[in-house]
Amino acid sequence: MQTTGFLSPESEDEVTDIADSVGPAAQTVVRETAKAMAFDREEYDERVTGDVVLTARDALFASLLEVHVGTREEFEAWAEEFDGEVVETGSDNVDNVVWHAFGDTAVAATFQDEEDAAVATLRRQAFGRLYDDLV
Repeated sequence: MQTTGFLSPESEDEVTDIADSVGPAAQTVVRETAKAMAFDREEYDERVTGDVVLTARDALFASLLEVHVGTREEFEAWAEEFDGEVVETGSDNVDNVVWHAFGDTAVAATFQDEEDAAVATLRRQAFGRLYDDLV
């Protein structure tokens, strides 16, 4: 089993603090991206809304989440010890699983070969199911 990412909040307050702390980085990424796309001031003001920056913040938050990557057997051993609900998506007929837990809920996704895609998908699912309502 391996782990990728490093954000693994332990409380709702910590989720809020982390979202607040990545907000300025999201603003910088959006501003620099708009600059690279040669937005003039008028186009920037028109297209770069608060919702755009919030979307960038949420994507940045999600992209940094800690995700465990392991075999089906490693996941099942972890899940047996986990005291909460596990929401698993994918097929039972593949060899590998990625997962992330927050509080008493964990999300997991199965995959066969495309680990990077599975990790990215799981991070989006984790954000949507576990954190979206908190930030």
